[in-house]
Amino acid sequence: MAELLTLARPYARAAFESARETSSINDWSDRLGMLAVISSEPKILDQLNNPSLSTSNHITLLTEVIGETLPQGIANFLNILSVNSRLPLLPAIFGLFEEYKADIQKIIDVDIFSAFDFDEKHLEKLSDRLSRHLEREVNLRKHIDPSLMGGILIRAGDTVIDGSIKGRLAMLAEAMEL
Repeated sequence: MAELLTLARPYARAAFESARETSSINDWSDRLGMLAVISSEPKILDQLNNPSLSTSNHITLLTEVIGETLPQGIANFLNILSVNSRLPLLPAIFGLFEEYKADIQKIIDVDIFSAFDFDEKHLEKLSDRLSRHLEREVNLRKHIDPSLMGGILIRAGDTVIDGSIKGRLAMLAEAMEL
């Protein structure tokens, strides 16, 4: 997985910079999302990995499935990916592109894990506090995980805040082993 991201990163960065220069980040995002879904289908992926097909055949295959003519910038981007045999990286490129987009728009997805369900009032309060702490607009996704026993576990990008009973017991057990 790390290798895929390493290979996809320069392409995602180039796509994002091109989208930003032309003020078409949302358009690129929509199109890359469609291309990522299409290219991850097993039959399509087999064709994209087929070295006997030409660059134009790969691009024609993708555009026929989409059913529309792609903007010139995106078509050029696909051509570069195809020439370098990188079309199978489209899902990873899209994922990175979305991270860059969220970063510039100051939005972050936050997963909240709790042993019990939250009411809307508490969820709103938590969202406001996290938004201030992270200095970003927060998109909360709540998950029920009875194994936590109580408290909450918050994941926001690389940040993890573990206030669960399970996490505290694990830290206590680790401290006792020393």
